[in-house]
Amino acid sequence: MTVLPSRVGASSGLRASHADRDRVVDVLSRAAGDGRLSAEELDERVGAALTARTLGELAALTADLPVMPGEGPVAEAKDVVRIEQEGASTRRGDGWVVPRLLEIRSAWGEVTLDLRRAVITHDTLTIDLDMRAGALKLVTRPGIVVDTDSLVASYAEVKTGRAVATEAPVVLRVRVTGEISWGQVVVRSPRRRFGRKA
Repeated sequence: MTVLPSRVGASSGLRASHADRDRVVDVLSRAAGDGRLSAEELDERVGAALTARTLGELAALTADLPVMPGEGPVAEAKDVVRIEQEGASTRRGDGWVVPRLLEIRSAWGEVTLDLRRAVITHDTLTIDLDMRAGALKLVTRPGIVVDTDSLVASYAEVKTGRAVATEAPVVLRVRVTGEISWGQVVVRSPRRRFGRKA
């Protein structure tokens, strides 16, 4: 996804994530493959992308490159997002922009938040949950910490798995608050298959 200054706007001073850097490296590699960048320019820009600290620094590296088909503008991070549903399921997957506050009002449904390839522009996410007879599923990765201590569970189950020590720096702290009744909250890392052939 090409990051352009006009599209980043007020977010240009925000810290870049590993996923942000990887996206820019992909754009640069494609541009070099199309003949838009020389090998020397590619090496120089990839090096700068891998050490960039902010979205603005990344934007400067792709500002003179066209947006390729299928690459939309960078979405602005919102402070508050609300999910309301009854008898339905909602999923947020690759590329969704994580807000500061996510309000979930759900009955007889499931909400899945996959944070592995989400666009993380804030260091904290508060999930204010009001759920009846449903499930909240969080898929995490190293560097994401989830706290469910403030969640009130009535006839509900909270599965957070066991903590695994990693050296990854914390990029996002998720705090789940509110109430769930007759349902479950599941926090898990992606499943890994060791010693199995695909």
